[in-house]
Parts: sequence; C-alpha cells; structure tokens
Amino acid sequence: MASISLKRITSTWIITVMVLFVIAILFGITMRFNQGKLIQISPTSFYSIMTVHGLTMIGIWSVAGLAAIHYLLSRYLSIPTSISVFAFIFTVLGVVMLWSSAFIGEFHAGWTFLYPLPFKVAWKSWATPLFLSGLAVLGVAWLVWSVGILYQILKKYTITQTLGWQHFSTNPSIETPPLILISTVSLIGIIVCLLSAVVLLVLFFAEYFSNGAYSNDPLLMKNITYFFGHTIANETLYLGLASLYELMPEISKKPKFKTTWYVALAWNCTLVFILTAFFHHLYMDFVQPLGFQMIGQLASYFASLPAAAVTAFSVAVLVYKNQIRWSLSNILFFLGVMGWIIGGIGALIDATISNNIILHNTLWVPAHFHTYNAMGNVLFSLAFFVWVANDFSDLPVDSGIPKFIISLLVLGGFGFVLMFYLGGAMSIPRRFALYPPEFNNLSWLATLGGWFAVVYLISILFIFFTILKKCLKVFSAS
Repeated sequence: MASISLKRITSTWIITVMVLFVIAILFGITMRFNQGKLIQISPTSFYSIMTVHGLTMIGIWSVAGLAAIHYLLSRYLSIPTSISVFAFIFTVLGVVMLWSSAFIGEFHAGWTFLYPLPFKVAWKSWATPLFLSGLAVLGVAWLVWSVGILYQILKKYTITQTLGWQHFSTNPSIETPPLILISTVSLIGIIVCLLSAVVLLVLFFAEYFSNGAYSNDPLLMKNITYFFGHTIANETLYLGLASLYELMPEISKKPKFKTTWYVALAWNCTLVFILTAFFHHLYMDFVQPLGFQMIGQLASYFASLPAAAVTAFSVAVLVYKNQIRWSLSNILFFLGVMGWIIGGIGALIDATISNNIILHNTLWVPAHFHTYNAMGNVLFSLAFFVWVANDFSDLPVDSGIPKFIISLLVLGGFGFVLMFYLGGAMSIPRRFALYPPEFNNLSWLATLGGWFAVVYLISILFIFFTILKKCLKVFSAS
C-alpha cells in the first residue's frame, strides 16, 4: 500500500514530467516547422533547441519509469520515499543547469554531445562546463535512486531470485513477480550505463582542465557515449514494460502475469544483449575492431527478440477471445506494445549493416527511436499515469478521458513518425536545421510532420489536464 508521502512525490513527478513533455514537444514542432520553412530561426537556436529537446525527452521518461516502478514496488517492498525526493530535487537542478547552458550560454553540441564537439566552443565559454556539470548532477541523482531501489529488492530476494533463475526448474519454492524481474534487469542496465556516464564525464573534465596537456581518444569517447545513450533509452522503455506486466492483467480483471521459464530466459537474455547492441551506432567508424561490429549486428537482433516476442505473446494471450476491460490505461498499454514493435522493426532494418550503409545518419534514425519512444515508452508511462491518478482519487480506472482522444494520439503520433520514415527512405540527412539544397522539394515532409505533432500535442494536453486535477488532490489528503 502506497504511503501518502509516496503518493505525493509520485504526483509531483507526474506533473513535472508532463509539463516538461509539453514544452519538449513544442521544441520538436519548432524544429520541424523550421525545416519545413514555415518559420525561421537561427541555426544556433535550432541546435540549442535540438540539444535540450533530446536530453529532456530521454531524461523525463527515464524518471517517469523509475517513479512508476518505485510506486508499484511498494506492493512488495518497503522503499524509502526520501530517495525519490532526493532524485527530484537534483533532477530539477540538473535541468536548470542544462537549459541555462543551452538557452543562455547558447551551447548547441547536440544531445549526444559527441567528443570533441563540447570543446569546439561556438558558444559562451562557461556553457561547456555548466552543461557537463548538469549532466553529472542528473547522473548522480538517478544513480542514487536506481541503486536505492535495487538495494531494497535485494534485501528481500537473492540476486538469482530477482532474475528468476529458480523458474528454470519445476515448482520453484519462491515465485518472482514479473515486476521484480523486469525492474531488476532494467535497473542493472541503468546503473551500468550511468556508471559509464560518470567515466565519460571524468574524461571530459580531465581534458577540459588539462589546458591541452591531455586529450582523449575519439573512438573510445564515442563508444562510451553511445553505450550510455543507447542503453538508457532502451532500459527506460523496459521500465514501462514492468508497469504493463503488473497492471494490464489487473485492470482487465484477469489473473496476474506469472514468471515462467521462458519469461525468465527472455529477460535474462535481454540483460546481456542490450548492453552490447550499441555497437550498431559505430558501423561507419571503420577503425573500430571488426569483432565489435559483428557483436553489434548480432546483439541488435538478439536484444529485440526475447523481450518483444514474449511480451507480445503474453499480451496477445491476455486479449485474444477474452472479454477484458478496455480502459484507457489498457488501450495505452496495447498501443504502446504496437508502437514498440513497429519502432523495433525500424531499428532492426537500420541495424542491418547492408541497410545501414544507406540509412546511417538519415531521418530513418529519429524515425525509429521516436516511434518506440513517443508511441511506445510514452504510452506505457501515460497508462501508469492515468491509472495512478484515478487511484489517487479513488475513481474508476477509465474515468475522465474520452476515448476519442486516443484517435488523435494515434493519428498524430504515427503520422509524425511516418514523415521521418519517408524522409529517411529518401536519404534526407538528420540533424540539419534546414534540409540541404538537394532536398528542398521535400521540405513539405517536415511541415506535415510538424502538423501531425500538433495533433499529438492536443491529445497529450487533454490527458494532462484530466489527470492534473486528480494528482493535485493528493496534496489535500490527510
């Protein structure tokens, strides 16, 4: 049973995430309209917005997933609310630092901040250390939170039990709930990638303060950067799946999902493969050892199949020929699985070396990660937000939001990413404030993508204002 303090900090997280999400969507619309020549902003402003947009989106859905599992794990464990409060305070501080470096200091090295771009100062000199310090603050906050949750899990379960290894034999004496299994797998990945971010920032600062006496190896820095960025984006999505496994059967008035041998095997495989799939970002770095490229190719396929196949199968069994409650949360969970699979297929196409030669650094890349984020991970978290907001208010799970809003969400979301896919298929490069002259006749794709994003934003605003009233009730409760 969640305490009133846990309900309040969870409500605070939800409101903060949704406010930042709306602002980040507006940033995205601004970029698409600029590429479509509907509006005009300076290249500096475009790349500052791109930097903030990417980091904000990755960050808010990471903390949304952590807030969700923290709340749901209170059914099984006692987790101090204080670590969530600590993470919130330092997350706000980190966001202020990052946004200040970009919008006041004009830092615009991109959300990947690939080495050595932060040192090629085309902005105020103080913006680089402020940006890197902001990342450090966020990393510490989320690392403490993740370690704190995992520590409480391991106080009740052994490491082998959290990974469900006892389910490889018949009739295990202790059953590991899927929420525990998937949360553990995700938290281990998050902790590892956050530790890699610490190493990355130490190397950045070492060079920054060496006054030219020390320089980093560019390929090493790129490997660490993409290990961190790729891993945390995927582990964040898995936190959303943990919520799905816990809540979707419950909302449907069906028996809870169980950890079976194939569920345990799938998530243990995912734990290994997701940590090595990032190599597919470096296919074009030909100096990279060939073995790493082969690992990236194989892991990209193997990382997607176990968790996706088992989850899709479990959801299909739940809904096929069953009269389940199609509440808004369940619709969002179901659509999120579809978006995740579609985005995953797009990622696999790009991660195939023969295709990557053509699609590398085209708009196909933001196409696939916007699909499994905006139409996958975001929907998983929104499903939790809707459920928990009604739980705060003691209302039915589908109270307050008309289902036609889902039509706007689907139309806007999939229309938005479709314009990216079409642009990628036509070899339009990514990260350009304006399309190169060779693609001037295709700028309408960006404009139309921006308008689809507006439709998506309308649905998000409707959901936000509906759950906002319910979240605020927590602060007046005794």
